Amino acid sequence: MNHRDETDELSDSPLTHFDPVGQAHMVDVGAKADTHRIALAEGTIRMKPETLALVEQGSAKKGDVIGIARIAAIMGAKRTGDLIPLCHPLALTRVTVDFDIDRAAHSINCRARVETHGKTGVEMEALTAVQIGLLTIYDMCKAADRGMVMTNVRVLEKHGGKSGDWTAAP
Repeated sequence: MNHRDETDELSDSPLTHFDPVGQAHMVDVGAKADTHRIALAEGTIRMKPETLALVEQGSAKKGDVIGIARIAAIMGAKRTGDLIPLCHPLALTRVTVDFDIDRAAHSINCRARVETHGKTGVEMEALTAVQIGLLTIYDMCKAADRGMVMTNVRVLEKHGGKSGDWTAAP
């Protein structure tokens, strides 16, 4: 195994999930203060107009697409620590998921807000919620439209912690 010397360029790396010798590790958050942490993320799934009509009418083969996608997104946020190898498992205090239909663009936008009181942020939980919500829509509608595209998944805002507030550029 090739270990790097601690004086290598990696020791000054902004990538917090690597130790000074380049090995992956879970970030130690033990000394951090508990603060109210909030993250907001969004993403979009584009589809055929006919597929969007099925979702709006609630007549997709598998039922209420948006309702089921909302529950799946919440469950995804809660399971993020099990899905992303170096994420800390967190006790979430709130997860909200909203879907907005854009008929002109034949798309559905998913927005997730995740909160906790803890030592580390909830950006990954918000992103996971969005992705799982969009994947659930895909799964439920793929019989009608295998060409759906998930796009523009990103963090919009984060609040709390040592680094404070951050908002994405428009």
